[in-house]
Amino acid sequence: MGCFLCSVKSKKKQIGKFSAHQISSSVEKFKVNTSLGEKDSSRNGGSGHIAAHTFTFRELAAATKYFRADCLLGEGGFGRVYKGQLERTNQVVAIKQLDRNGLQGNREFLVEVLMLSLLHHPHLVNLIGYCADGDQRLLVYEFMPLGSLEDHLHELSPDKRRLDWNTRMKIAAGAAKGLEYLHDKANPPVIYRDLKCSNILLDEDYNPKLSDFGLAKLGPVGDKTHVSTRVMGTYGYCAPEYAMTGQLTLKFDVYSFGVVLLEIITGRRAIDTSRAAGEQNLVAWARPLFKDRRKFSQMADPELQGQYPVRGLYQALAVAAMCVQEQPNMRPLIADVVTALNYLASQKYNSGTQPVQRHHTGPSTPRTRRDL
Repeated sequence: MGCFLCSVKSKKKQIGKFSAHQISSSVEKFKVNTSLGEKDSSRNGGSGHIAAHTFTFRELAAATKYFRADCLLGEGGFGRVYKGQLERTNQVVAIKQLDRNGLQGNREFLVEVLMLSLLHHPHLVNLIGYCADGDQRLLVYEFMPLGSLEDHLHELSPDKRRLDWNTRMKIAAGAAKGLEYLHDKANPPVIYRDLKCSNILLDEDYNPKLSDFGLAKLGPVGDKTHVSTRVMGTYGYCAPEYAMTGQLTLKFDVYSFGVVLLEIITGRRAIDTSRAAGEQNLVAWARPLFKDRRKFSQMADPELQGQYPVRGLYQALAVAAMCVQEQPNMRPLIADVVTALNYLASQKYNSGTQPVQRHHTGPSTPRTRRDL
């Protein structure tokens, strides 16, 4: 099956001309050759294979009021995302219009359609359909009204409430369940390769869903220990062994999850060049603090205002520390991470009956308004 995805990589001109019919055929071929998403689907919340709809460019242009600026939700490295409403169903959706320049966007477009047409879980964003009219490439997703985790941790606007401890643990546990589905339930396993706060979307009840599967890869099967790829990903979230060798394993995602969990606990960015030199890399800053429990309170996000359970903070930091171990074989399986975070999410903190912790900041760079 890897050969099919490799052939997609190498055929620049062919990819640029993929029609909706060819994409649909690729999905069927992918399904037959991999049985992706079928393993244990009845026991993990999967909903079976749901065919993605094909849309015309005219339909999606109308849905976004012809891509008006006030419909723009955000912009990433591979295109802009707009809020839209489908005329045929009145459904509110998010529509990602890929940048038409370059091979990368086209390749990611195809991989995303392939993956999300066959992977279904409550903690993965739902792909509703796509458009492949001419050189236009658009993806249509369910609309996630609360935006991304990044919006609530690092770019908090006045109209958004700060995340309390219980909500943070709920988000962490849900994101871990999404990864567990990819690693343990999909067949063959899928390496997400792009876990970061901006790719964790939140519904109206703060339930998280993983999004943006353009970098996803089929994991090793049989007696293979890894897959070799060109190094890609986001600086600050990439596991060190992958950055050095290009050898990709499921433990790559576990490392990335550890970084995200640290962001959830500390409120700090994975990489923040506005901080002092020793604090710009979140993992490098955290590692010496992991060795001294007396300093754990320094790692709690000041925005929590001391409203967190001490034992829960220690346990969450212990999980994060295991996930960001330098040696991949020392990192836990994502299933074990899910077990730990399910427990933490079930232990509700009540600020009315439990003590507020004093936050000892220590010698760190004050957070700027942009960091909040």
